[in-house]
Amino acid sequence: MQDVIVIGGGVIGLTSAWWLLEAGYGVTLLEREAVLGSAASFRNGGQLSYRYVSPLADQGVPLKAVQWMFQADGPLHFRPEADLRQWRWLAGFLANCTAASNRKTTAKLLELGELSRRAMGELEMLIPLESFSWRDAGKMVVYRSKKVFDKAVARPDSEDARQVLSPAECVAREPALAAALPQLAGGIFNQGEAVADCHAFCQALADRLREHPRFRGVVNGEARRFVVDSGKVIGLDTSAGMLTADSYVLAAGIQSRDLAASADIYLPLYPLKGYSLTAPIRASDCALEISVTDFERKVLYARIGDSLRVAAMVDMVGEDLSLDAKRIAGLTRQVRATMPNAADYDRISPWAGLRPATPDSAPIIGATRYSNLWLNVGQGPLGFTFACGSAKLLADCVSGKAPPFSMDGLTLR
Repeated sequence: MQDVIVIGGGVIGLTSAWWLLEAGYGVTLLEREAVLGSAASFRNGGQLSYRYVSPLADQGVPLKAVQWMFQADGPLHFRPEADLRQWRWLAGFLANCTAASNRKTTAKLLELGELSRRAMGELEMLIPLESFSWRDAGKMVVYRSKKVFDKAVARPDSEDARQVLSPAECVAREPALAAALPQLAGGIFNQGEAVADCHAFCQALADRLREHPRFRGVVNGEARRFVVDSGKVIGLDTSAGMLTADSYVLAAGIQSRDLAASADIYLPLYPLKGYSLTAPIRASDCALEISVTDFERKVLYARIGDSLRVAAMVDMVGEDLSLDAKRIAGLTRQVRATMPNAADYDRISPWAGLRPATPDSAPIIGATRYSNLWLNVGQGPLGFTFACGSAKLLADCVSGKAPPFSMDGLTLR
């Protein structure tokens, strides 16, 4: 039996470990944090948006980005860095801001999303749904601009069962939106989209990992560098000592960038900082039931258990995890105005995480120049959504098994 070390104990690393175990490998998991799933997987938006996978890069986005940067509560904040990686990533992003690139990447992400939906269904047979607050809530994307709404309606859609809704129908379907009714132009609803607590999912999956006969355990330590020789990785230097295995899987979020560089591999990743708010739901609140995305404001709303989770914003500020008080205040104002009665906003708990994104929004899965080093990185804001599908593809690659669809666009470019 071959042994694999998976580097990273977030949702990508944990799902990678599970599917490798199921493929017959012995697996050791390396995680630098004391608690699994406590970095980018901790309080993300919670939406499992298998069909709403549009890449960030698209025609017209650069102009919108400039406009957003001058809005006090806009969805984008940019701070220039003296770091070539930021500018190299931006150049790649701008090169992908075309309609053709967007269509190509969207088609690939829809395939990955459908694979992820089916793969999550496999885990739902093994992990109690209530353990991670999973709900088949459906997803509604609401629009404030009639022009933007009409364009979205006219766009060919992957889901024939989508429902195009008037503003009144949006509120009838989701009463928590009542206060926003005068500002709405319409909405699009899709069945089959779910919400769940990503951190709780990580904990539940970790419990199943520990029960697996081929699981070697969790090593708590920070990976420092790969030791390579003759086209192979021969060791992993960590704060817990030197670790060795037959193969290595890099799934450490934005930290993957520096680790790959230690083996002279450039990963086109940049940490897109996002914020979330979590507010408890009281019995008297008009609680959200459907997963909602406010399209123009780029704000996501989801009910997770007895809490409202709101996620938004892209801050390009490097690996800065500090909570920007102005950004939190601005998001809170928007949430109060859109859904004033949905939760107890006097008890908001803010959070920020770094989402490792590629310039075209497609993750990087599979082989490297080293015969025993594999990648599962770059899922960006859709890490939870794509985790299970990415893990299945990774296990296929490591096992030498043909994937269910072409990997074109999902490998190291």
